Amino acid sequence: MATGHADPQRRARILAAALDHIAEEGVAGVSHRKIATRAGVPLGSMTYHFSGIDELLREAFTGFADHFVTVFEEHLGRATTAEEACEAVTDLVHTLSEGPRRDLVLTQELYTLAARRPEYRKLTQSWMRRSRQRLEQHFDPETARQLDALIEGLTLHRALDPAPHDRALTRQAIRRITTVTPPTTVAPPTTGPASASGR
Repeated sequence: MATGHADPQRRARILAAALDHIAEEGVAGVSHRKIATRAGVPLGSMTYHFSGIDELLREAFTGFADHFVTVFEEHLGRATTAEEACEAVTDLVHTLSEGPRRDLVLTQELYTLAARRPEYRKLTQSWMRRSRQRLEQHFDPETARQLDALIEGLTLHRALDPAPHDRALTRQAIRRITTVTPPTTVAPPTTGPASASGR
């Protein structure tokens, strides 16, 4: 039987199996035995490669977050103008929302963990920061923060809606955030004699 040293892909298979298992049964169903069976590795490999379930989950979700940051880079990296950047964000929303349901489930499982446990909150915070950095290549920091939240919200809505909205609506939402509108000027109230004569 191959040992961990003789089977360099074993660790990666375990991490992939953990994510597949979470997507199907949720984080609550994770155990060393279940993941080892799914990955096709001896049970002892679990403790050889990971100190415990928490280390396994953190590494698996870190790799998952890295995947999403790569998707951001692929879309936004091609844009060279503000117009192209807005179109890239539109593409990103539709790519993510029409992607594997597995990714949607894993995202929500990670957010649930982060809502309960600070160590996972650090992971999601790092993910959000990295996503915003990609957006900040084309937009100011405040706009990037708003777009980051919009991307996640629209992605979730489109993925769960039996009749998801079209690209026109996505593009319109992005325009409302990225288009700078001049502040409305309110005329100051008149005072003194002119005010009195107007009564």
